[in-house]
Amino acid sequence: MLTTERHQLILNLLKEQQSIKIQELVELTSASESTIRRDLTELEELQKLERVFGGARRIDPNMPEPSLSDKAAKHLKEKRLIARYAASLVKTGDAIFLDAGTTTAQMIPFLKGKDVTVVTNGLSHVEALADHSITSYLTGGFIKSRTRALVGPQATQSLENYRFDKSFLGVNGIHLVNGFTTPDPEEAAVKRRAGELSRSCYVLADRSKYDNVSFAHVFDLSRSALIIDSLPEDAVETIERQTTIKVVAQ
Repeated sequence: MLTTERHQLILNLLKEQQSIKIQELVELTSASESTIRRDLTELEELQKLERVFGGARRIDPNMPEPSLSDKAAKHLKEKRLIARYAASLVKTGDAIFLDAGTTTAQMIPFLKGKDVTVVTNGLSHVEALADHSITSYLTGGFIKSRTRALVGPQATQSLENYRFDKSFLGVNGIHLVNGFTTPDPEEAAVKRRAGELSRSCYVLADRSKYDNVSFAHVFDLSRSALIIDSLPEDAVETIERQTTIKVVAQ
């Protein structure tokens, strides 16, 4: 099958269904897995589809960013594993930035009793931080209704008042070339500045974020360590050449 024929087959399938797996395409086209991956990369560069872990999905420009409740319900077991490990890196007396997000939220119970100071732009984190008697500061900024994140110039400017031992950030995409990404440029700016103001920076993400690319670039893989629940072996080796990675075994 010619390249153009494979590309058209892939796009036709994505008109009929939201997503498709690489293995399914291998069986349909009799092409190798590496050829299908190359096809998907080329189509993604043409903005015809979006690469996801194990395949691709249809681009829907009108699809809003998932709400906080939508995100919280997905991959909960994996998020807790990641959060437990991330919290183990926090030492007594540390000052940390805790990004808005559902994986970072899972860290809060594991921080109890560590005598740490937390700065966060996560409005949804506030109650849990108070319940666990953790000394906390909330950034200013505009409240994003869907994600309950405080963003915008006020949020970014308020970070200038602090210096962090560690920052823990969430992202929507992890890509070997495009780095860490998120849908909203204003959220990306907050994440980026928090990372810059930290001695150590960690991105927390479950495996569904791998090979995804969102609209706004946060920073390259080399700018932050990555904590994730699982990844293909070849991806781990490639990322290790750029930054520190911890795959948290279940």
